[in-house]
Amino acid sequence: MSAQPLLMIAAGGTGGHMFPAQALAEAMLQRGWRVKLSTDARGARYTGGFPHSTEITQINSGTFARGNILAKALVPFQIAAGVAGALWSMWRDRPNVVVGFGGYPTIPALSAAVALKLPRMIHEQNGILGRVNSLFASRVDAFACGTWPTDLPEGVEGYHTGNPVRRAILDRVEAGYISPGDYPMELLVIGGSQGARVLSDVIPPAIAALPMAMLKNIRVSHQAREEDQERVAAFYADSGIQAEVQPFFHDVPRRMTEAQLVISRAGASSVADLTVIGRPSILIPFAAATGDHQTANARGLVEAGGAIMIPESRLEVDAVAEQILAVLDNPDGAMQMARSAAKCGKPDATEALVAMVEQLAAKGQET
Repeated sequence: MSAQPLLMIAAGGTGGHMFPAQALAEAMLQRGWRVKLSTDARGARYTGGFPHSTEITQINSGTFARGNILAKALVPFQIAAGVAGALWSMWRDRPNVVVGFGGYPTIPALSAAVALKLPRMIHEQNGILGRVNSLFASRVDAFACGTWPTDLPEGVEGYHTGNPVRRAILDRVEAGYISPGDYPMELLVIGGSQGARVLSDVIPPAIAALPMAMLKNIRVSHQAREEDQERVAAFYADSGIQAEVQPFFHDVPRRMTEAQLVISRAGASSVADLTVIGRPSILIPFAAATGDHQTANARGLVEAGGAIMIPESRLEVDAVAEQILAVLDNPDGAMQMARSAAKCGKPDATEALVAMVEQLAAKGQET
């Protein structure tokens, strides 16, 4: 067995789980730890950015969220097989700490950690716990919260670490903000990794409703679904608005830094990016998010004065146009929003997670 301490990370399903896991993996490898990642087929799509020295194990943990009746009936057996595999793996190569980031692949790793009495913790990205993290909340030694406040079960104490962000975001911590004025201004519209249809339906006409004197200065970067790209681009062109419409922007950190205003969903990673860079935003939480967790994600930033929230149920052209105008027509207010957003930022989130892992490892050696 290696003399290096071993960290087992379990995460699955979405980029929201995988990106913070990647940040922790990078930091622990730099500190001389070995890192193993346990994920599923969906999570494996996001492993390209993980350091090559990460040992990646793909498991079939199963999920009740998708599939037909037969597929769902098999889920308990798939999870049981995953737990057995994790027990065998951890018995042979005992981790010093196990960290779960959510998603069904977390079940086998945390179940095995509980059975083997290994030091273990959870990082929850959202303001409302995911199903799996909720299941294990009272069975771990420490609970890290990416969003504050997080709605935790009674008796569970959370520690506010924040959500780790990419290096390209960290490089722009509290980047200088240029208030809106009578000169070229940038608007960034992002709706998660796949864009959002409702944003493509409502935001372009809301921008087009702005006063012509303001509109001549505006350039829009709009992330739209591939099937919506052509019609959204055509609308902007027909309205005489300078716009770049793409299904995915690979340079969101740059565009966010240059933006006078960002219009976005309220995913945990998007909110973290906005607060680390420090930009005014209009947040439109995804109404179908589990437990309405995107509203919880936005709440702290809105209460701090760094963002305006519009519920999807009230997402109408006039209402959005009014809020865009309120920001772009008030340079001092926009600057204050940018500063308030930056005050909510946690650029040291990865370091806070590292400290928790190292504290757990030290306690584990004492017992």
